[in-house]
Amino acid sequence: MLKDELDVETELKPGPSGSYEVRVGDKVVIRKDSLAFPTDQEVVDAVARALDG
Repeated sequence: MLKDELDVETELKPGPSGSYEVRVGDKVVIRKDSLAFPTDQEVVDAVARALDG
C-alpha cells in the first residue's frame, strides 16, 4: 500500500500484543487508539504528511 501510493519502503517490527504504530523515522505518525485499526487511507495520509513536513 505505501509502496504503491508513496513509493516508500516499509518494515514490519513486532511490538506488544494489540499495539499498532506507524513511524516515519523515530516519529509515530499514526497508532491504534481504540479497538479499531486505522484505515489504509488514514495510514497513507499520515505517512504522506510526515514526509512532506
